[in-house]
Amino acid sequence: MTASEANLPAFLIDKRRLKEGEVFPFACHPGVPCFNSCCADVNIVLTPLDVLRLARRLGLHTRDFLETFTSNPITKDLKLPMVMLKMKDEEGKPCPFVGAAGCTVYGERPWACRMYPLGMAIPPARAGEEPEPMFFVFEDDHCQGREQPGCRTWTATAWREDQGLAQQDELEAGFRDLVSHPWFIGGRTLDPKRMHMFYTACYDLDTFRSFIFESSFRERFEVPPEELEELKSNDEALLRFAFRWLRFAIFAEPTMKVREGAAERSEK
Repeated sequence: MTASEANLPAFLIDKRRLKEGEVFPFACHPGVPCFNSCCADVNIVLTPLDVLRLARRLGLHTRDFLETFTSNPITKDLKLPMVMLKMKDEEGKPCPFVGAAGCTVYGERPWACRMYPLGMAIPPARAGEEPEPMFFVFEDDHCQGREQPGCRTWTATAWREDQGLAQQDELEAGFRDLVSHPWFIGGRTLDPKRMHMFYTACYDLDTFRSFIFESSFRERFEVPPEELEELKSNDEALLRFAFRWLRFAIFAEPTMKVREGAAERSEK
């Protein structure tokens, strides 16, 4: 076992790691006997884009979506806020978005649902090194998707492209840079204020937009007028901006330009 594999999250321990170019068989559709069985009593971690897309699909403010459909687990080892999809409080604990015909929000289904049966881990950050993701395959007993006659085989790359994950990962590259930042080397953790800051900017995007346009934010930071105009209505641009702002606010990187005299005014 490599040093990177020794630091795997618990849910990936003992899972089969895929080598470069290695294939796995899988199919999922209403004709598979286990269809929908994996959409209940499961831990689904939501990414910032997952929250945004689902909130927009349901016509909800991001804060209302978070309060209604998610939970925030807290453990002593948690270095960053985590958002999980809340299962229904009824027998079997089904996903709130699953119906008899399958996923009712399929076009906006979460990253974890798109990835299955793949798992992915990003090794711990090392100064000066870009971490390469590792891919694993889940071979759960309840899933019959890998046993269908003539089902297609996939590499990790082909599966991710088929599921539209390449585009999502490109948009959330800034998020991955945050969670794997070398600042966390040595066990550093965020204080409660910065934890809340991270949660708001990454997940509660509508509240973050209000922070930009209804606080003194624009007086303290120089943001080109054309960019500000785009941030008013372009959610994806706002998400990218949020990741950039967090690098400034949490890691003190020069990703934002402070207006001249703004620091002095804020201290008065």
